[in-house]
Amino acid sequence: MSSVGADELTAAFRRAHGRAVATLVRVFGDVALAEDAVQDAFVRAMETWPRDGVPANPAGWIVATARNRAVDVVRRETRGRQLTEEQARDPLRQDRVEPVDEGEAEGVVDDDRLRLVFTCCHPSLRPEHQVALTLRLIAGLTPGEIARAFLVSEATMAKRLTRARTTIRAARIPYRVPTEAELPGRLQAALTVIYLIYNAGADDPARAGLRAEAVRLARELRALMPDEPEVDGLLALVLLNDARLRGRSDADGEVVLLADQDRTRWDPTLIREGQRRVLAALRHPHPGSFALQAAIQAVHCAAPSHGETDWATIVRLYDRLLSRTPTPVVAMNRAIALAETAGPQAALATLQALTPDLDGYHLFHAAQAGMLERLGEDEAASLAYDRAIALAPAAADNALLRRRRAALRREPSAPADAPPG
Repeated sequence: MSSVGADELTAAFRRAHGRAVATLVRVFGDVALAEDAVQDAFVRAMETWPRDGVPANPAGWIVATARNRAVDVVRRETRGRQLTEEQARDPLRQDRVEPVDEGEAEGVVDDDRLRLVFTCCHPSLRPEHQVALTLRLIAGLTPGEIARAFLVSEATMAKRLTRARTTIRAARIPYRVPTEAELPGRLQAALTVIYLIYNAGADDPARAGLRAEAVRLARELRALMPDEPEVDGLLALVLLNDARLRGRSDADGEVVLLADQDRTRWDPTLIREGQRRVLAALRHPHPGSFALQAAIQAVHCAAPSHGETDWATIVRLYDRLLSRTPTPVVAMNRAIALAETAGPQAALATLQALTPDLDGYHLFHAAQAGMLERLGEDEAASLAYDRAIALAPAAADNALLRRRRAALRREPSAPADAPPG
């Protein structure tokens, strides 16, 4: 296979994965069958595309091939024969093995991928299993990629995915479109999944499709549940994040820190829409965590410069967020904001208390390095940068940390692909 073919194949697979799995799960009601059929389609593409060329609609080809593969499996296996007999007796079930257009979906949720999100958020599954399984099915992320989002080991995440599938089989959880009354109970997990899909595509241009898919799902969700303030909060959060993307890297693709970003590159249209959604979310007397995160982003977007940012308001918003969502990562981000109002020493004390929880997280060590640098403790800052570089999973983050360490040591910046030092 040529390198171009491999790139196109990988990109098409990422674009098609969520749509293909969601469509097949709706048609066949079997998560495992859907996953296997999509993987088979991917293998078939690897075999045939280098020989026959990439089809005009690669994503559509994968969806159609996976669907045909699933039909073959259903017809061949015992369960398939049973389904075929049932279909023969009941004409109403014929559509379960026939090609089905996306427009055939019925029920309160029209979009296949959003239906699958709500289905995976079944209350019989533990919350962490709901989110992990949906990220696997909708976003096509590997266990290792999902593990990084949760700050756990790949082995731990692989076990979670296995347990989720086992629970689905053992509890005989059917693929059924949730009723309107069931949606609120599954909403928080659905919001979390969509935001994690967004984050999975946020730092990698090759995964921009995941980010776009998360924004699309957030818009679909708002159309479905317009009176839920946390839906407004999530939509605002992803829009305001998207608005600042162009400022986060320079012409060479290198990461630019918030303080150094050219704010004229931020998207004013997305900022205005995001701020409208934030105001709608904050009308609720007890705004949720997504609304508060979006409000923090809105304050950043409203500031004409880093120095003119209303840091006191940001710290207060983090205080409220921490009371609702007391996670180590929220505490870390609050500490970074606190440095702008109370100084780096106060922030560093807060960060060091988080070491047992965040010692494996590269941004935690990067934050410590920044505080130590501001305090003039260059040797300790350099060691913290060493640790952050060793843990950073993305090449762009790794390169930024190397530049900052090199500047601290007053030495030439090392190339991005050099081994951790």
